[in-house]
This record gives sequence, structure tokens and C-alpha cells, in this order.
Amino acid sequence: MLLGLALPTYGPDADPNPLIRFGRAAEEMGYDSVWTGDRVLAPVQPSAPYPSADGVMPREFERHLDPLTALTFVAAHTERIRLGTSTLNGLWQPALMLARSLTTLDHLSHGRLDVGLGLGWMPDEYTALGVPWARRGDRLEETLTVLQKYWTQDQLQHEGALFSIPKSVVGLKPFQRPGPPILLAAFSGAGLRRVGRRADGWLPVAMPLPAVMDSWAIAVQAAEEAGRDPSVLSMALRVNAHLTDMKARAEDVPFAGTLQQYIDYARSAAEAGVHELFFDFGLTSLTLDERLELAETIIKGVRTG
Repeated sequence: MLLGLALPTYGPDADPNPLIRFGRAAEEMGYDSVWTGDRVLAPVQPSAPYPSADGVMPREFERHLDPLTALTFVAAHTERIRLGTSTLNGLWQPALMLARSLTTLDHLSHGRLDVGLGLGWMPDEYTALGVPWARRGDRLEETLTVLQKYWTQDQLQHEGALFSIPKSVVGLKPFQRPGPPILLAAFSGAGLRRVGRRADGWLPVAMPLPAVMDSWAIAVQAAEEAGRDPSVLSMALRVNAHLTDMKARAEDVPFAGTLQQYIDYARSAAEAGVHELFFDFGLTSLTLDERLELAETIIKGVRTG
């Protein structure tokens, strides 16, 4: 199983030097990937609750770097480690602009990009950006089509319900061919089936492993029904760590737990068939030094037992 870390792209450490230090340290420790999230607003009174137990959006989200700019910056200061978005809200800009940005990053990083796309949870951001909240699934479907055409057609042309692109020459292509892997964040049946039909993989958030694998089975079945080889699909499991001093109840893991419980969870995930798992310590009260020390303990614990 591949292991990754979320970069400090939000909160107090969202600055150039911490990004460089964290990205280089992750690479030197042997991590396979680093990841960014996406948040464009922190409303004082959000119109929808944050998807957590208390429904309160973390204060750390009030300071949030642009995810693709941050990954490009980290790419320039690393050599091997893969660069992922979990998740990039891909509907907040026209599909053509998204295609150019992703292609540029994959090209400049020599093919290290993993594109994780999501739909977000807060209507306020869509309103502020002038993007309809309704029919998000349809917008994502057409966005995926435009990305595929941009990456594979020398002369791009598209006529859809949302986007109209005249026949145009596209000379810039991604380093990875036919394009960087696209993973989708999804929890509904329709979303999981879209993973199987159209994507290269799935971006779940950590939950009890039987629930992860049950949802994964829906995507796999959808791939088979669409005539695709499900073995090409992969999942990258995000773990938002909430560390406790005392051992948490088994049923509370992975929503909370000690460091050892998170190491055990990661090892169990590997045994269950999870392809990649990455930790986000951004919602802990740890300093950057403490986060890096934790990262080193985790990779040793997961890979050496």
C-alpha cells in the first residue's frame, strides 16, 4: 500500500518555507505522495453544516492556499513524490481552464499529478463563484468529458449542455498519457457508480474498513457493467487524524484514536486491499516539527510493523 501526507496548505503553517520543508521531508522519509485540499470561502454563517460530528467548520480553513498553485510550488522543490488533490472542487471554473491548469502541472512535474475531484459540501462557495449548485453531477460528467478530450485530441472540439468549445489545436499535452489519473470523491450510490464508469479511482474518507470495502464493491461492479477492467481502479483513503492520549474505543477508530491505533488502522487497510492511504494532521494542534516527527513514526510503524 502506498502512503502519503497532506501538505500544510491550510492553517497557520500555510506558508512557503513549511511547504518546502514538509514536501522534501515527506520525500526523504519515503512517502509516496503529498496532497492538497480545496476551500475558497470560510463564511461566518455557512448555509450548510460542515460534515462532521458537531457540524462546525474548522477555523484552520480560514487560511487556505490555492491547491494547484501550492502543488506546483512543491513540485519545483521535490523530485519523486507524487502530487495529489483531495479534493479539488473541479466545478468552480470552466472545464477548459481546469484542463489547462491540470495539464500544466502534470507537464511541469514530469507526470507526478493525481487529480482528485469532488463536488464540495457548501452552497455558499458556488454562489460566490457564480456556479450553479443544482445538477452538480451533470456538470461533473461534462467536465470529465472535456478533460478527456483535451488530453487525447490534437484538435479539441466539444458541444455540450454547459460548454461549447470550437475546434482548436491543443499543443500542450500532459506528461502522463493519456492523462493524469482522475479519482473522484463519492459517497452516494450514483457517485460510486460514476467512479466505476468514468474514473481511474476513488477518494474515500476514512471510516470502518468494512464500510470502505462495501462502497468500493459498488464502484467495481459499475466498472464491470461498463465493460471496464476494474483492476485498473485504485483508491486513496484520506485519514483526518484526531489523536487522543487515551486509547479510543474500537468503534471510534478511525474517527479518533491514539497514534498506535492509527498505525494499526493503516496496516489493516493494507491487508483489506486499500491501494493508498494518506494522513492529514492539519486539524490537530501540532507544530510543524511535531507533525513531521509523527509522520516518521507512522511510516516506520506501518511499513515495518
